[in-house]
Amino acid sequence: MEQHPHLKGLDLRAEIDRLRQERNAVILAHYYQKPEIQDLADFVGDSLDLSKKAQATDAEVIAFCGVKFMAETAKILSPDKIVVLPDLNAGCSLEDSCPPDQFAAFRAQHPDAIALTYINCSTEVKALSDIIVTSSSAEKILSQIPKDQKIIFGPDKNLGGYLARKTGREMLLWPGVCIVHEAFSETELLKLQAQHPDAPIAAHPECPPYILDHADYVGSTSGILKFAGEMAGDTLIVATEPHIIHQMEKAAPDKHFIGAPGADGNCNCNICPYMALNTMEKLYIALRDLEPRIEIEESLRLKAKKSLDAMLAMASGTVGMGDLGPVRVTGD
Repeated sequence: MEQHPHLKGLDLRAEIDRLRQERNAVILAHYYQKPEIQDLADFVGDSLDLSKKAQATDAEVIAFCGVKFMAETAKILSPDKIVVLPDLNAGCSLEDSCPPDQFAAFRAQHPDAIALTYINCSTEVKALSDIIVTSSSAEKILSQIPKDQKIIFGPDKNLGGYLARKTGREMLLWPGVCIVHEAFSETELLKLQAQHPDAPIAAHPECPPYILDHADYVGSTSGILKFAGEMAGDTLIVATEPHIIHQMEKAAPDKHFIGAPGADGNCNCNICPYMALNTMEKLYIALRDLEPRIEIEESLRLKAKKSLDAMLAMASGTVGMGDLGPVRVTGD
């Protein structure tokens, strides 16, 4: 990639390390970031786990290499720290699918339902929710909610549908999807499976049912990583954003990891375009200028924190654990 003219000749890695010290900054990288960003981060993980780890440090600055809702979650939990996001345009198709005004109107139509909301949403939607869930904590939280309690689940209809099938709970599903996980092709996956008949398939629950139905393991990013390390075989087909494979190869260099294909027969279409907006150059500039910053109005932050705190009270042990488990679920 062409280097920005005024950054020419800079050793970006060395400069980032220098600024990390000077700013007393902690650098967080989601599993879906480019390998060079993962390799320089203080912590690599899934979104809530990263925010919790940063909260526990004495860093004054959090540089979150992920997407906007993740950086906002870090700010909700660490209001006294400066939180920077290398590119403010790093959004999320799930967040975009659930505008706060539409979600508020939907809630008003179902006043007797509580809102369980996937963490992949805006701060405003978190503030309109009762309990935030992650793909690791959702099932544990559902098990604590009375059977007769009506539930709205948003914004991910695939995760909601998976949980409904697995637990037998009826939920009103918001119709949002993740563009990355929707891009997987069942036909191409079956062709790949025929080439590697002994390889299990690990899938993220944001995948549509026609992918999850073929999965041997369904779990969060950290759950998939754990499964990759512990499985008996030497080949794994991975149905989530392919940058996670970098961590798998580092942890188990003797194993072979294959990204599940998209409709064109390869997995390039499954790279998250939002995650890809973060670059070494932008991270350097964010640490140098302490911009762009995440700012959240305090009353909104406290409302959003209430729904996050409810999750942590009900399922704090699931943070970073990826414990949806190896149960296969077949759709109707």
